[in-house]
Amino acid sequence: MDANLLDPTAETVDGILVGRLRIIQRKRGYRFSLDALLIAHFADLRNGDDLIDLGTGSGIIALILAQRFRCGRVLGIEIQDELVAIAKRNVVLNGLAGRIEIRRGDVRCPETLCGPQSFSAAVFNPPYRRLRSGRTNSDPEKAVARHEIEGTVADFLTAAGYALRPEGRVYAIYPAVRMVELIARMRECRIEPKRLRLVHSRLDGGGEFVLVEGVKGGREGLNVAPPLFIHQDAGGYTPEMTEILRDLSAFPAHGGG
Repeated sequence: MDANLLDPTAETVDGILVGRLRIIQRKRGYRFSLDALLIAHFADLRNGDDLIDLGTGSGIIALILAQRFRCGRVLGIEIQDELVAIAKRNVVLNGLAGRIEIRRGDVRCPETLCGPQSFSAAVFNPPYRRLRSGRTNSDPEKAVARHEIEGTVADFLTAAGYALRPEGRVYAIYPAVRMVELIARMRECRIEPKRLRLVHSRLDGGGEFVLVEGVKGGREGLNVAPPLFIHQDAGGYTPEMTEILRDLSAFPAHGGG
């Protein structure tokens, strides 16, 4: 790895998906979690899709999807300058400089992100917590990633609706306790929920996350998939979760650069 890509005093470079991707992350700032891998697997893109990743963070979701599918244009939008810089380095580190563009942008101002109807798919893993709900993390990167400081789920959906062509698809992950709000906001933005799956940490636990696919201007009709359980009662991942991670790591080598 180019030594100029990493600050060893403040950052780590982590191999994921059996080493297929390497991700530079802050030691003390924002670090991606399992939900990023869940939405990257749930997103069902088509070859040639133009993809916008809203709130790309370190670029992890865009990197996976650009490798899993032969996407056309891939644009990652992030509001935090330091994460923009990290995401750009991750693109270079993984040989995808010719296929993924990272840009600083604010989802609350969709017209500044791209032209209208520029993309066929959008993905986002937005902040989960309402502003002034619970303790806000003292680390600004974590605070913006977790709390609705720089954008609500409605803002992300409005931005997705602006960026998408008619019948474009949105893929999102959100806390199960806020599922009703997500569905309601999708319909307000004329993004019809078409596929939904609840994610449970354990077999005897309640739903923790909801994965949703919506279609801009789509007709009514929702497919509710069987729930996904992450952990076995005895410890370790369930066979399905293990298979998801195996599937993510088996992407063809579409990179290069």
